[in-house]
Amino acid sequence: MNIQTPAEGILQQHDWGSTKAYKVTCDCGSDDHSHNVWIEASETGVSVTVYTISKSKWWEVNRWQNIWKLLTEGYIEFEECIMLSDQQALNYAGTLKKAIADVKQFKEARSRIKS
Repeated sequence: MNIQTPAEGILQQHDWGSTKAYKVTCDCGSDDHSHNVWIEASETGVSVTVYTISKSKWWEVNRWQNIWKLLTEGYIEFEECIMLSDQQALNYAGTLKKAIADVKQFKEARSRIKS
């Protein structure tokens, strides 16, 4: 298998040079399981941030139990998963690798211009 361009399951949403944003879709087709991935070059290096929409196990715990746990423990546990086919996983890894190299190159080019 080879990394695809355009990639199955990976949608580039934005490219601002030092920041790239992608949407990684779940193999099940539900948009509820998608991840939004941001790759950013900063002064301290490159960061990769994954955003998801988490949901509670509503059938196991009611709202009052969640409120009580939040008040007494300071957090509520959530779970999120994404299913990727072999091709999607390969594309995900390839996209991260390429985006990291791109934002680093952009950052280095900008720092040479400023100098």
